[in-house]
Amino acid sequence: MALRNGLVLLCGTSFSGKSTVARTLAPVLSASIVSLDEINERRGLWGGDGIPVEEWMRTHELASGEVRGLLGSGASVVVDDTSSPRFLRDGWRSLAAAADVDFTLIYVDVDQATIRRRRAANRLDPRRRDVTDAVLDQHLADFEPPADDEDAVRVRNADDLQAFVRRAGWDGR
Repeated sequence: MALRNGLVLLCGTSFSGKSTVARTLAPVLSASIVSLDEINERRGLWGGDGIPVEEWMRTHELASGEVRGLLGSGASVVVDDTSSPRFLRDGWRSLAAAADVDFTLIYVDVDQATIRRRRAANRLDPRRRDVTDAVLDQHLADFEPPADDEDAVRVRNADDLQAFVRRAGWDGR
């Protein structure tokens, strides 16, 4: 069962598994993925090196435009981003409300030990770009997890995600 024209916003730190969640959910929901990392890459930017705030804001503007266009055409969208700080999540929530579509916030909540193990494994893969120590440390220190009033769906692993998909009725059952 596809999500009725809606916006699913992913939230979580680097290396939490958001892109994996996006790639898992998109076909289940018949949704398009809008990835801020991919938009940055098209712009010649790499978050692992650090990106100035004004460039991140431009990337968010571009992503918002893509999402508005997709939602306006009747598509559902999964936004793949860290979605920190909260004001960014509130902006996506407002965009969904203005488009009169469903909004779901999924927080991929993974502990920092797992994040650092995944980052170490990433460094061993020559096809993957690295994230500097300073950028990762600052990102982890500044990350704002969703507050209770944001009604985020918290997933820690694939089993949590599959259980949520079943509860939400997104699996056609």
